[in-house]
Amino acid sequence: MAKQQKAGQGQYVRKETFLIVSLLCLAVGFFGGVVFAVFKSDSRAPSSSAPVQMGTPAPAGSDRIAALKRRTQAEPGNANAWTELGNAYFDSDQFDASISAYRKSLELNPNNPNVWTDMGVMYRRSGKPEEAIKAFDQAIATDPRHEVSRMNKGIVLLHDLNDANGAIKAWEGLLEVNPIAMAPNGISIDQMVTQLKKQQAGQGSQSQ
Repeated sequence: MAKQQKAGQGQYVRKETFLIVSLLCLAVGFFGGVVFAVFKSDSRAPSSSAPVQMGTPAPAGSDRIAALKRRTQAEPGNANAWTELGNAYFDSDQFDASISAYRKSLELNPNNPNVWTDMGVMYRRSGKPEEAIKAFDQAIATDPRHEVSRMNKGIVLLHDLNDANGAIKAWEGLLEVNPIAMAPNGISIDQMVTQLKKQQAGQGSQSQ
């Protein structure tokens, strides 16, 4: 289990190492060599029907997935069960299966911003950044103060879609929610936005 980090408003996220990306496309300067990761929300919710005793190890890998599949078959109306299955597929890098399970969860409970965010991460990881943005937007619509989805949206816009202006807008929205928001490398979002605006202005003057 990766180390969890607290990120404002009581949300917990964890860095997924296989999602680490470098913003080297911004060349030298402030962003040169900066490494980012999109974040997974902690959408793991306790089971209402099968509480886990403290100290009981969770099933690993395929055993965990098989157990959760049986549970969703037995309880198809249990949104938490579908979410946990999506998390299990997430952890085993099965992107399409994870997205499908999250979709089932959201059909039952569409107002869970963490699940929308996690599904967005899976879309991004599977090479569908536009779908990732849609999922992050749904998370923000569900909870306008959801910081993780706003951070992730800016990363995908900037790195995957080469939309610096869109990233600036996304991160300015994050700053409205949390003026002291920080990137995972410890740099403040305010600094990032300021520098990105300077780079955009510089590129604009060079093109004239």
